[in-house]
Amino acid sequence: MNRGGGGAGDGGVVVVGGGVVGLTTAIRLAERGLRVRVWSRDAVTETTSAVAGALWWPYRIEPEAEVGAWSLASLRRYEELAADPATTGVRLVAGVHADTVLDGLGDWAKEVEGLRQLPPEEVPGPYAVGLAARLPLVDMPVHLAWLRARFEELGGSFERRVVTGTGFAEAAAEARVVVDCAGLAARELVPDARLRPVRGQLVLVENPGVDTWFTAADGAADETTYFFPQPGRLILGGTAREDDESPEPDPATAAAIVARCARIRPEIAEARILGHRVGLRPARTGGVRIETEELPGGGLLVHNYGHGGAGVTVAWGCAGRAAELVCGG
Repeated sequence: MNRGGGGAGDGGVVVVGGGVVGLTTAIRLAERGLRVRVWSRDAVTETTSAVAGALWWPYRIEPEAEVGAWSLASLRRYEELAADPATTGVRLVAGVHADTVLDGLGDWAKEVEGLRQLPPEEVPGPYAVGLAARLPLVDMPVHLAWLRARFEELGGSFERRVVTGTGFAEAAAEARVVVDCAGLAARELVPDARLRPVRGQLVLVENPGVDTWFTAADGAADETTYFFPQPGRLILGGTAREDDESPEPDPATAAAIVARCARIRPEIAEARILGHRVGLRPARTGGVRIETEELPGGGLLVHNYGHGGAGVTVAWGCAGRAAELVCGG
Protein backbone atom coordinates (compact mmCIF):
# COMPACT_ATOMS: atom_id res chain seq x y z
CA MET A 1 0.00 0.00 0.00
CA ASN A 2 1.35 3.45 -0.86
CA ARG A 3 1.97 6.36 1.46
CA GLY A 4 -1.71 7.32 1.72
CA GLY A 5 -2.89 3.85 2.60
CA GLY A 6 -3.30 4.24 6.32
CA GLY A 7 -3.38 0.72 7.73
CA ALA A 8 -4.39 -0.42 11.20
CA GLY A 9 -0.99 0.28 12.66
CA ASP A 10 -1.16 4.00 12.04
CA GLY A 11 -4.82 4.71 12.77
CA GLY A 12 -6.02 4.67 9.18
CA VAL A 13 -7.63 7.84 7.85
CA VAL A 14 -9.50 10.52 9.77
CA VAL A 15 -11.89 12.70 7.75
CA VAL A 16 -12.69 15.91 9.62
CA GLY A 17 -16.22 17.06 8.75
CA GLY A 18 -19.52 15.18 8.57
CA GLY A 19 -21.40 17.13 5.89
CA VAL A 20 -21.97 16.05 2.31
CA VAL A 21 -18.34 16.64 1.28
CA GLY A 22 -16.90 14.79 4.26
CA LEU A 23 -19.23 11.80 3.94
CA THR A 24 -18.78 11.37 0.19
CA THR A 25 -15.02 11.60 0.61
CA ALA A 26 -15.13 9.05 3.41
CA ILE A 27 -17.17 6.70 1.24
CA ARG A 28 -14.74 6.96 -1.67
CA LEU A 29 -11.84 6.18 0.68
CA ALA A 30 -13.66 3.26 2.30
CA GLU A 31 -14.48 1.89 -1.14
CA ARG A 32 -10.73 1.72 -1.76
CA GLY A 33 -10.38 -0.56 1.25
CA LEU A 34 -9.05 2.02 3.73
CA ARG A 35 -10.02 2.10 7.38
CA VAL A 36 -11.78 5.46 7.75
CA ARG A 37 -13.16 7.45 10.66
CA VAL A 38 -15.27 10.59 10.28
CA TRP A 39 -14.96 13.17 13.03
CA SER A 40 -17.94 15.51 13.00
CA ARG A 41 -18.83 18.30 15.40
CA ASP A 42 -22.52 17.92 14.48
CA ALA A 43 -24.99 15.18 13.71
CA VAL A 44 -25.41 14.85 9.96
CA THR A 45 -28.87 16.45 10.12
CA GLU A 46 -27.41 19.50 11.90
CA THR A 47 -24.62 20.29 9.43
CA THR A 48 -24.70 23.17 6.95
CA SER A 49 -25.37 20.55 4.26
CA ALA A 50 -28.69 19.69 5.87
CA VAL A 51 -29.98 23.22 5.19
CA ALA A 52 -29.20 23.15 1.46
CA GLY A 53 -31.96 23.41 -1.12
CA ALA A 54 -29.79 20.91 -2.98
CA LEU A 55 -30.47 21.21 -6.68
CA TRP A 56 -27.55 19.96 -8.77
CA TRP A 57 -26.12 22.96 -10.62
CA PRO A 58 -22.64 24.56 -10.64
CA TYR A 59 -23.34 27.72 -8.62
CA ARG A 60 -20.91 30.29 -7.18
CA ILE A 61 -17.94 27.96 -7.36
CA GLU A 62 -14.40 28.03 -8.73
CA PRO A 63 -11.92 27.14 -10.19
CA GLU A 64 -13.79 27.08 -13.49
CA ALA A 65 -11.27 24.74 -15.12
CA GLU A 66 -12.03 21.99 -12.58
CA VAL A 67 -15.68 22.55 -11.70
CA GLY A 68 -17.12 21.03 -14.87
CA ALA A 69 -15.50 17.63 -14.38
CA TRP A 70 -16.30 17.54 -10.66
CA SER A 71 -19.92 18.48 -11.33
CA LEU A 72 -20.42 15.90 -14.07
CA ALA A 73 -18.92 13.13 -11.94
CA SER A 74 -21.43 14.02 -9.24
CA LEU A 75 -24.28 14.24 -11.76
CA ARG A 76 -23.65 10.69 -12.94
CA ARG A 77 -23.66 9.42 -9.37
CA TYR A 78 -26.90 11.22 -8.55
CA GLU A 79 -28.51 9.80 -11.69
CA GLU A 80 -27.72 6.33 -10.35
CA LEU A 81 -29.00 7.15 -6.86
CA ALA A 82 -32.25 8.53 -8.28
CA ALA A 83 -33.30 4.95 -9.04
CA ASP A 84 -34.21 4.63 -5.33
CA PRO A 85 -35.33 8.09 -4.17
CA ALA A 86 -37.08 6.92 -1.00
CA THR A 87 -33.78 5.52 0.29
CA THR A 88 -31.21 7.95 -1.13
CA GLY A 89 -33.25 11.16 -1.16
CA VAL A 90 -32.28 11.84 -4.79
CA ARG A 91 -34.93 12.50 -7.47
CA LEU A 92 -34.73 13.75 -11.05
CA VAL A 93 -37.08 16.74 -11.29
CA ALA A 94 -37.92 19.12 -14.15
CA GLY A 95 -37.60 22.87 -13.81
CA VAL A 96 -36.40 26.18 -15.21
CA HIS A 97 -33.29 28.28 -14.70
CA ALA A 98 -34.54 31.76 -15.59
CA ASP A 99 -32.23 34.59 -16.60
CA THR A 100 -29.74 32.02 -17.92
CA VAL A 101 -28.52 31.33 -21.46
CA LEU A 102 -26.97 28.13 -22.74
CA ASP A 103 -24.12 29.92 -24.51
CA GLY A 104 -23.03 31.45 -21.21
CA LEU A 105 -22.27 28.08 -19.61
CA GLY A 106 -19.12 26.00 -19.75
CA ASP A 107 -18.46 22.89 -21.81
CA TRP A 108 -19.97 20.79 -19.03
CA ALA A 109 -23.44 21.92 -20.13
CA LYS A 110 -23.11 19.86 -23.32
CA GLU A 111 -23.07 16.73 -21.16
CA VAL A 112 -26.35 17.50 -19.37
CA GLU A 113 -29.04 15.54 -21.17
CA GLY A 114 -32.14 17.51 -22.10
CA LEU A 115 -30.77 20.93 -21.14
CA ARG A 116 -32.29 23.39 -23.63
CA GLN A 117 -32.92 27.07 -24.20
CA LEU A 118 -36.57 28.05 -23.82
CA PRO A 119 -38.42 30.40 -26.15
CA PRO A 120 -39.29 33.65 -24.30
CA GLU A 121 -43.00 32.81 -24.09
CA GLU A 122 -42.22 29.65 -22.06
CA VAL A 123 -40.09 31.37 -19.42
CA PRO A 124 -42.10 31.91 -16.20
CA GLY A 125 -42.49 35.34 -14.62
CA PRO A 126 -40.92 38.57 -15.89
CA TYR A 127 -37.84 36.91 -17.35
CA ALA A 128 -36.91 37.06 -21.04
CA VAL A 129 -34.63 34.02 -21.17
CA GLY A 130 -34.33 30.69 -19.43
CA LEU A 131 -33.22 27.08 -19.61
CA ALA A 132 -35.28 23.95 -19.09
CA ALA A 133 -33.72 20.88 -17.51
CA ARG A 134 -34.41 17.73 -15.55
CA LEU A 135 -31.85 17.64 -12.77
CA PRO A 136 -31.11 15.88 -9.49
CA LEU A 137 -32.94 17.44 -6.56
CA VAL A 138 -31.73 16.08 -3.23
CA ASP A 139 -33.73 15.81 -0.02
CA MET A 140 -30.75 16.49 2.21
CA PRO A 141 -31.88 15.04 5.56
CA VAL A 142 -32.68 11.74 3.82
CA HIS A 143 -29.55 11.84 1.69
CA LEU A 144 -27.21 12.61 4.56
CA ALA A 145 -28.67 9.73 6.55
CA TRP A 146 -28.14 7.46 3.55
CA LEU A 147 -24.55 8.65 3.14
CA ARG A 148 -23.77 7.87 6.76
CA ALA A 149 -25.42 4.45 6.51
CA ARG A 150 -23.51 3.67 3.29
CA PHE A 151 -20.24 4.73 4.92
CA GLU A 152 -20.87 2.53 7.94
CA GLU A 153 -21.83 -0.40 5.70
CA LEU A 154 -18.33 -0.10 4.23
CA GLY A 155 -16.84 -0.44 7.71
CA GLY A 156 -16.41 3.25 8.47
CA SER A 157 -16.86 4.85 11.87
CA PHE A 158 -18.79 8.11 12.43
CA GLU A 159 -17.74 9.91 15.62
CA ARG A 160 -19.11 13.09 17.20
CA ARG A 161 -15.93 14.95 17.98
CA VAL A 162 -14.99 18.63 18.11
CA VAL A 163 -11.60 19.48 16.60
CA THR A 164 -9.92 22.61 17.96
CA GLY A 165 -6.68 24.51 17.48
CA THR A 166 -4.82 24.73 14.20
CA GLY A 167 -2.99 22.28 12.00
CA PHE A 168 -5.21 19.26 12.79
CA ALA A 169 -2.79 18.10 15.47
CA GLU A 170 -5.47 16.07 17.29
CA ALA A 171 -6.34 14.08 14.20
CA ALA A 172 -2.70 13.70 13.18
CA ALA A 173 -1.96 12.15 16.57
CA GLU A 174 -4.38 9.33 15.77
CA ALA A 175 -4.02 8.84 12.02
CA ARG A 176 -1.29 8.85 9.43
CA VAL A 177 -3.66 10.50 6.95
CA VAL A 178 -6.06 13.35 7.73
CA VAL A 179 -8.59 14.69 5.23
CA ASP A 180 -9.84 18.21 5.87
CA CYS A 181 -13.52 18.48 4.87
CA ALA A 182 -14.28 20.97 7.62
CA GLY A 183 -16.12 23.52 5.49
CA LEU A 184 -16.21 26.99 7.04
CA ALA A 185 -14.49 25.66 10.17
CA ALA A 186 -11.31 25.28 8.10
CA ARG A 187 -10.99 29.05 8.42
CA GLU A 188 -9.69 28.48 11.96
CA LEU A 189 -8.45 24.91 11.74
CA VAL A 190 -6.04 25.35 8.82
CA PRO A 191 -6.13 28.40 9.26
CA ASP A 192 -7.26 29.92 5.94
CA ALA A 193 -8.18 33.61 5.77
CA ARG A 194 -9.52 33.12 2.23
CA LEU A 195 -12.62 31.38 3.60
CA ARG A 196 -15.66 33.55 4.17
CA PRO A 197 -19.30 32.84 5.01
CA VAL A 198 -22.06 33.47 2.50
CA ARG A 199 -25.32 33.47 4.42
CA GLY A 200 -28.31 31.71 2.92
CA GLN A 201 -31.84 32.02 4.32
CA LEU A 202 -34.72 29.72 3.35
CA VAL A 203 -38.42 29.49 4.08
CA LEU A 204 -40.18 26.12 4.30
CA VAL A 205 -43.88 26.10 3.40
CA GLU A 206 -46.62 23.59 2.77
CA ASN A 207 -46.51 22.71 -0.90
CA PRO A 208 -49.60 24.17 -2.63
CA GLY A 209 -49.18 21.82 -5.60
CA VAL A 210 -45.83 22.85 -7.10
CA ASP A 211 -44.06 19.89 -8.71
CA THR A 212 -41.28 21.65 -10.65
CA TRP A 213 -38.32 23.71 -9.46
CA PHE A 214 -37.43 27.26 -10.46
CA THR A 215 -34.38 29.51 -10.03
CA ALA A 216 -33.48 33.07 -11.02
CA ALA A 217 -30.55 35.27 -10.04
CA ASP A 218 -32.69 38.44 -10.03
CA GLY A 219 -29.72 40.69 -10.73
CA ALA A 220 -29.12 41.54 -7.06
CA ALA A 221 -25.79 40.23 -5.80
CA ASP A 222 -27.22 38.96 -2.52
CA GLU A 223 -30.71 37.85 -3.57
CA THR A 224 -32.03 34.93 -5.58
CA THR A 225 -35.46 33.52 -6.27
CA TYR A 226 -35.97 29.78 -6.16
CA PHE A 227 -38.34 27.09 -5.04
CA PHE A 228 -37.69 23.38 -4.76
CA PRO A 229 -40.43 20.81 -4.15
CA GLN A 230 -39.26 18.32 -1.55
CA PRO A 231 -41.31 15.57 0.12
CA GLY A 232 -43.61 17.18 2.67
CA ARG A 233 -42.54 20.75 1.97
CA LEU A 234 -41.65 23.41 -0.58
CA ILE A 235 -38.30 25.13 -0.02
CA LEU A 236 -38.23 28.85 -0.90
CA GLY A 237 -35.14 30.99 -1.26
CA GLY A 238 -33.00 32.74 -1.03
CA THR A 239 -30.06 34.97 -0.10
CA ALA A 240 -26.30 35.00 -0.67
CA ARG A 241 -24.96 37.59 1.77
CA GLU A 242 -21.21 37.61 2.09
CA ASP A 243 -19.60 37.95 5.52
CA ASP A 244 -22.96 37.77 7.31
CA GLU A 245 -22.69 35.16 10.08
CA SER A 246 -26.04 35.68 11.79
CA PRO A 247 -27.67 32.30 12.49
CA GLU A 248 -31.11 33.80 13.12
CA PRO A 249 -33.75 34.06 10.36
CA ASP A 250 -34.70 37.64 9.55
CA PRO A 251 -38.51 38.15 9.27
CA ALA A 252 -38.25 40.87 6.62
CA THR A 253 -35.95 38.72 4.51
CA ALA A 254 -38.34 35.79 4.86
CA ALA A 255 -41.29 37.91 3.72
CA ALA A 256 -39.31 39.14 0.71
CA ILE A 257 -38.40 35.56 -0.25
CA VAL A 258 -42.04 34.49 -0.17
CA ALA A 259 -43.06 37.54 -2.22
CA ARG A 260 -40.42 36.89 -4.89
CA CYS A 261 -41.45 33.25 -5.24
CA ALA A 262 -45.14 34.21 -5.38
CA ARG A 263 -44.42 36.36 -8.44
CA ILE A 264 -43.71 33.10 -10.25
CA ARG A 265 -46.32 30.90 -8.56
CA PRO A 266 -49.03 33.09 -6.94
CA GLU A 267 -50.36 30.22 -4.83
CA ILE A 268 -47.16 30.31 -2.78
CA ALA A 269 -48.30 33.59 -1.18
CA GLU A 270 -50.99 31.76 0.79
CA ALA A 271 -48.95 28.66 1.67
CA ARG A 272 -48.64 27.92 5.40
CA ILE A 273 -45.13 28.51 6.69
CA LEU A 274 -43.56 25.43 8.28
CA GLY A 275 -40.25 26.90 9.32
CA HIS A 276 -37.15 28.95 8.54
CA ARG A 277 -33.57 27.88 7.94
CA VAL A 278 -30.21 29.67 7.82
CA GLY A 279 -26.95 28.21 6.54
CA LEU A 280 -23.45 29.65 6.07
CA ARG A 281 -21.93 28.55 2.77
CA PRO A 282 -18.14 28.08 2.95
CA ALA A 283 -17.00 30.27 0.06
CA ARG A 284 -13.30 30.70 -0.65
CA THR A 285 -11.41 33.32 -2.62
CA GLY A 286 -9.63 31.39 -5.35
CA GLY A 287 -12.11 28.53 -5.21
CA VAL A 288 -12.15 25.01 -3.84
CA ARG A 289 -8.94 23.82 -2.24
CA ILE A 290 -8.03 20.20 -2.97
CA GLU A 291 -4.34 19.70 -2.29
CA THR A 292 -1.92 18.05 0.07
CA GLU A 293 0.34 19.12 2.90
CA GLU A 294 2.80 17.16 4.98
CA LEU A 295 1.86 16.71 8.61
CA PRO A 296 4.47 16.90 11.38
CA GLY A 297 6.06 13.50 11.66
CA GLY A 298 5.59 12.73 7.97
CA GLY A 299 1.86 12.15 7.82
CA LEU A 300 -0.38 13.39 5.02
CA LEU A 301 -3.00 16.13 5.19
CA VAL A 302 -5.42 16.41 2.25
CA HIS A 303 -7.62 19.50 2.01
CA ASN A 304 -11.07 19.37 0.42
CA TYR A 305 -13.00 22.52 1.34
CA GLY A 306 -14.24 25.88 0.03
CA HIS A 307 -17.17 24.62 -2.05
CA GLY A 308 -19.39 27.65 -1.43
CA GLY A 309 -22.99 27.09 -2.51
CA ALA A 310 -22.21 24.08 -4.69
CA GLY A 311 -21.08 21.42 -2.24
CA VAL A 312 -23.82 19.00 -3.27
CA THR A 313 -23.11 19.66 -6.96
CA VAL A 314 -19.41 18.78 -6.80
CA ALA A 315 -19.31 16.46 -3.78
CA TRP A 316 -18.66 13.16 -5.57
CA GLY A 317 -16.22 14.65 -8.06
CA CYS A 318 -14.21 16.35 -5.33
CA ALA A 319 -14.38 13.20 -3.20
CA GLY A 320 -12.86 11.22 -6.03
CA ARG A 321 -10.03 13.71 -6.44
CA ALA A 322 -9.32 13.77 -2.70
CA ALA A 323 -9.24 9.98 -2.63
CA GLU A 324 -6.72 10.00 -5.47
CA LEU A 325 -4.47 12.32 -3.46
CA VAL A 326 -4.75 10.09 -0.37
CA CYS A 327 -3.97 6.94 -2.34
CA GLY A 328 -1.47 8.40 -4.77
CA GLY A 329 -3.59 7.97 -7.89
